[in-house]
Amino acid sequence: MGNALFYHLTRSPAEQLLPILIGKSLQAGWRVELRGTHATRLDRLDLHLWQGSGFLPHGLAGGPHDERQPVLLTRVGQPATNRPECLMALDGAEVDPSECPPLQRCCIIFDGGDSQATAHARGQWKKLTAAGITAEYWSEESGRWERKR
Repeated sequence: MGNALFYHLTRSPAEQLLPILIGKSLQAGWRVELRGTHATRLDRLDLHLWQGSGFLPHGLAGGPHDERQPVLLTRVGQPATNRPECLMALDGAEVDPSECPPLQRCCIIFDGGDSQATAHARGQWKKLTAAGITAEYWSEESGRWERKR
């Protein structure tokens, strides 16, 4: 059963964290679904992942080879046809507890400067843990990512 890891952004944007998390997932041999809520945001992330400091092979959902993508960027409601072992939810993208058990990991990334995003993440935490999903909270408060207990 996949754990849910909550990443509380307070010092850096998601664009800085995502390449790290995606890179680690690919090193583990996992396919990734990066789920967002807005097409324009996913378009910007698509460019960022191609033009960033490292090469992260990926595709936007709706392409001819979605099932072959190691990382597939989807919007809420779009199926991830690449058989992901890791789901990364961004910008309040909903994660249903039933999605977590077949995954190796589920990452929920939220902006600590946005009170609505923080409230939504708290609700996700409650919903997932009530369903028996093990959750971890990660913070960059100290300047580096640390798991909080």
